[in-house]
Amino acid sequence: MSGITLLGLGPGNPDQLTREAWNILSTADEIWCRTRQHPTLDAIPPSVRIHSFDDLYENNDSFHNVYATIVDKVMDLGRRSQGVIYAVPGHPFVAETTGPKIYRLALDEGLATRVIEGLSFLESTFSALGLDPYPRLTLFDALELSVLHVPPFPPDTPVLIAQIYSSLVAAEVKMTLNAVYPDKHPVRLIHAAGTKEESVQNMMLYEIDRSKDIGLLTSLYIEPLGKETSFESFQEIIAHLRAPDGCPWDREQTHQSLRTNMLEETYEVLAAIDAGDPKAMQEEFGDLLLQIVLHAQIANEAGNFSINSILKNISGKMIRRHPHVFGDLEIDNVAGVLKNWEKMKAAERKSTKNNNHPGLLASVPPALPALTLAQEYQNRAGRVGFDWPTIDGVVDKIREEISEIQEAKSEENLAEEIGDLFFVLVNFARWKNIDAESVLRETNYKFKQRFEFLEEKAAQQGKIPSDMSLDEMNAVWEQAKKL
Repeated sequence: MSGITLLGLGPGNPDQLTREAWNILSTADEIWCRTRQHPTLDAIPPSVRIHSFDDLYENNDSFHNVYATIVDKVMDLGRRSQGVIYAVPGHPFVAETTGPKIYRLALDEGLATRVIEGLSFLESTFSALGLDPYPRLTLFDALELSVLHVPPFPPDTPVLIAQIYSSLVAAEVKMTLNAVYPDKHPVRLIHAAGTKEESVQNMMLYEIDRSKDIGLLTSLYIEPLGKETSFESFQEIIAHLRAPDGCPWDREQTHQSLRTNMLEETYEVLAAIDAGDPKAMQEEFGDLLLQIVLHAQIANEAGNFSINSILKNISGKMIRRHPHVFGDLEIDNVAGVLKNWEKMKAAERKSTKNNNHPGLLASVPPALPALTLAQEYQNRAGRVGFDWPTIDGVVDKIREEISEIQEAKSEENLAEEIGDLFFVLVNFARWKNIDAESVLRETNYKFKQRFEFLEEKAAQQGKIPSDMSLDEMNAVWEQAKKL
């Protein structure tokens, strides 16, 4: 009869074929296999004609093309009066791209479909590892992981990665995993699980592409990185703090009550960056992340938004605004990136509801520190061409503003001219690719250190700075500058 039989050959040991699968294979005239390279096929009666799609792997440059061709061919075979038996390694629906696609297409077409279960590689792999996959285990495909830059699964969960079929794939997978896992993280390579050649190698992550036993039936098991190393576990901690059995202080917080905390943590992050202290940066970034996740949890409880919607929104925005990375647009320099960025943001502003013509500067938060605000205003104006053609114009403007300060006739006029000087100095910093806010903070910190040195020297003499003459203080100040 016409139709498609999807048959699982099991992991590789003929003794592990189901009785149903054996009955079909032993009485069939012919079968079609995704690959002839499977030990079980050597055990079926020689009267059965075996066809395979191995030649497609040799003549195509991508698995996508191979699988698409196989699916089309099996559908055609299934339309014949005698139908087709299509056999695949393991289970037809586990780590098998073609099986589910054929099944869905056959159902849509009304073509009779039968699924013959088979042991997947998973059961044999769990046995080889002595592992119960519960309560949680992440399954992932090596080919998908190899093209990523960061593993997309929580590192506090054990992971099983299938299809480590070559040293090259192993090397590519290792590079992706190294974004999270250290070189010496313990892992296990499982080879030919469920066959007579089954073996398990205990090693460290950096060694996986050096294994000489890697083959078509190799998988990689990764031990959990440790408790509280995932974003999801951090979310759980924050949600617990806000729960009825959580912390009274955390439960009382609102977006408004946390405003000061957010500002303080932001400045502490900047201080750690200015100090160039990686350990402090790690701690302060964590404190700032706490504020973000706490706000997201409060919003989630109110039904407004969640951390997932935040991530989805910002991810979509970054992809949308980087068509030269995630799309077909060709841009080869930073100036081109910034110009295109501003065009896209302008288009987004124009489409904003209830505000058909928002200004270029409208989205800049006015609560920013004054120097940062000035530099951002100037950056945005410069992107649309409102700028001096060369830095000479900026230098001339600085001289002009100093002259106007000297000529100011009133305190009000003087204050205005000083503000203008600050603004043009910020522009000079922008032309030199210097962040004005950061350099002023650094200068403030330098002044603080030198003045504390002055106070220390005065104390050694039993004095305070006000007891010293200006000449004495200047002499100590020069010592501080040398230090």
